[in-house]
Amino acid sequence: MTRIAWLVATKDLRIEARSRVLLWQVLPFGVIALLLSGLALGPTQVGNSTAGPGLFYLVTLFVTLLMINRSQALENAPGTKASVATLGLDPAGVFLGKALALTLELWITGLVLLGGSVLFLHIALIGTLQAVPSILVTLTTLAVAGTLYGALTRGGDGPATLLPVVTLPAFAPLLIAGERSFSAALHGGALWEWWVIVVVALVAYTAVGILLYGVLEES
Repeated sequence: MTRIAWLVATKDLRIEARSRVLLWQVLPFGVIALLLSGLALGPTQVGNSTAGPGLFYLVTLFVTLLMINRSQALENAPGTKASVATLGLDPAGVFLGKALALTLELWITGLVLLGGSVLFLHIALIGTLQAVPSILVTLTTLAVAGTLYGALTRGGDGPATLLPVVTLPAFAPLLIAGERSFSAALHGGALWEWWVIVVVALVAYTAVGILLYGVLEES
């Protein structure tokens, strides 16, 4: 399972590196969205508002949905599904590999967006650095859950529009916990209670994905 996960993750990352969709489309979209968020706050509120962490995670949500669709589109290429079935790849390994690739892509995107948040929203740099571990864990959970829900909606007639409807209720607790943890880091509050929510969700989604990803692929 570990070997298959590594092969799938390497395959997805190589395709992404060659297509440069992340570099030329997803990242510019996220940065522009942050810039517009800063303009919407207005010059008197930027840096003084408590909305910074929430705006960061809102933009991250939009970017995550784009990347989930992108990740699942790789599996819809002609012959990919048949090749997976022919090779007899362990679905659990495929799930972990796709989740790993999506996690690394989200980490890169998230760090860029954090820099944009400091620049455009004037969020405190020290507090942002303290929030990085919790943000990376939250992004990992979003990637694992997104891989699972992406497979669930992949077979539909309109997965691009169905995906937000399915994922938003599930992502809401993660986004709230992530935002609260980010805010706590900025203002010196306690982080552990919000970490518990994210870590429990990460373990649960990973277990469900390992058990059910093969069923979702066949549906």
